[in-house]
Amino acid sequence: MGVRIRLKQMGRRHRLYYRICAMDSRQPRDGKVLEELGTYDPHVPDPDAAVTLRPSRIKYWLSVGAQPTDHCKVLFRKYMKKWEAIEAEQAAARQASAADAPAPASTAPTG
Repeated sequence: MGVRIRLKQMGRRHRLYYRICAMDSRQPRDGKVLEELGTYDPHVPDPDAAVTLRPSRIKYWLSVGAQPTDHCKVLFRKYMKKWEAIEAEQAAARQASAADAPAPASTAPTG
């Protein structure tokens, strides 16, 4: 099975948006998805807010041989660094909150 990272068209007429998905290459454009990796909305006025990505999952699919379409390659080249930084920042915040949380008290009887 050849996996492609491509855009799945969503929305309505004259107001389309896209989901960036890992799909079997034999599926139709809007067919069954293996995993959703982000979104792309070309109608958003701010170009930086038009794309959301999940860099860790995109890297996983690329590492196992998935081939991105030309349009997805362009989106990855433009926005991947930004979303990698956001993902790293969120991971650091999660780790900091886990370190600050008190350890749960043991409920096992003693003695």
